[in-house]
Amino acid sequence: MQELWRYPVKSLQGERLDAVDVGPEGLAGDRRWALFDRSTGFGLTARRVPDLLFASGRLRADGGVEVVLPDGTVTGDDAVLSAWLGKPVALRAAEAVRGPRQYEDPVDDEDGGPWDAWEGASGAFHDSSRIRVSLVSTGTLGTWDRRRFRANVLLDGAGEDDLVGSTVRLGTAVLDVLKPVSRCVMVTRPQPGGIGRDTGVLKTVHRERGGTLAVGALVPVAGRVAVGDALVPA
Repeated sequence: MQELWRYPVKSLQGERLDAVDVGPEGLAGDRRWALFDRSTGFGLTARRVPDLLFASGRLRADGGVEVVLPDGTVTGDDAVLSAWLGKPVALRAAEAVRGPRQYEDPVDDEDGGPWDAWEGASGAFHDSSRIRVSLVSTGTLGTWDRRRFRANVLLDGAGEDDLVGSTVRLGTAVLDVLKPVSRCVMVTRPQPGGIGRDTGVLKTVHRERGGTLAVGALVPVAGRVAVGDALVPA
C-alpha cells in the first residue's frame, strides 16, 4: 500500500495517514461528520456545492473535528461555516443524525440540469452501505490525480477490479471487496493544488470503464493498517 487517506468531513479535503485502525464503519474517523443545509435538510456534497473541496476536515486530539477554511480559519462553528457557504448549515456527527440521509445528484452529470435526491448509508456518511473502505491502484489512475477519486487506500500496481467478490487482508484487518465504485460529477470538480475542472475525466470513466473506478469493501474483521502493508488473500 502506497498511501492511506481519511476524510473526516464528507466532501472536504482529508488527511494523509501513516497508520489507522479500521472497523465496521471504515477507517477510524472517516466520513464521521457532514455539513447539512438547514433550510432543505439535505446533506451537502461537492456535487452540489463544489466549494466544499477547498476546505479541509481534520480530527482533533480529543476525537472531535475541525474545519480549515480556504483562508486558513479553523472552526467548527455553524455560524462561521454558514457565512463561508452563504447559506445556513450545520456540521453534524453521524451518530447525531437519525433517519435517512438525503443528498442531491445532477440527473445527467451536468450542473445546469435537474437534480435527484438519493439516500446514503447509515452510520458514517458513506455513499453506499456496501462501501466502508475504498481502494484504487496507481495503474488504474494512470495520469489522473488520485485526489479526484478520494479513495482511502492507494495500492501500487494494478488489478483491484479483479478483487471484487474476494476477501483480502490488509495489515491485520480483513476486507470483503464487494463492488466497483460508481463515479459522478464530483470527479470533475476543481480542487486546491492546481486541479482544474475537467469534464473529460468522467466522460472517459464512462466510456472506458463503464462508469466505475476503484473498488469498495466492508470490514468483517477489524484491525490496523499502515502504509507499506501488503494486500494479500485472507
